[in-house]
Amino acid sequence: MSRKPSFANLRDRTSPGAVTAPRTVTVQATADGQAPTANIPNGQTIGGQGATTGPASRQGRKQIAGFFSPEMSFAMHTLARRQGRSLQALMAESFNDVLRKHGESPIGD
Repeated sequence: MSRKPSFANLRDRTSPGAVTAPRTVTVQATADGQAPTANIPNGQTIGGQGATTGPASRQGRKQIAGFFSPEMSFAMHTLARRQGRSLQALMAESFNDVLRKHGESPIGD
């Protein structure tokens, strides 16, 4: 089941006229039998396998995810909307509060 679309996802999109066609990566074996190398654009993989380089805003970051009740999801999204903040910013604040509660130093964003 796909996720319900959110208007917040539209903020970072480019206009339809600014979208470029996907690039093709050609990989050739080297004459000395070495493993081939390729220049891969951000967010793409070779053959859909392995890690992606991802957008610049995600460089040096790790994903933390969880499954919550629909009521918790709605409450967090509503609070984020009322405060004009992102859900990620609210999650960072709550994680820092948990770290403080357990005597650890807060990390920041």
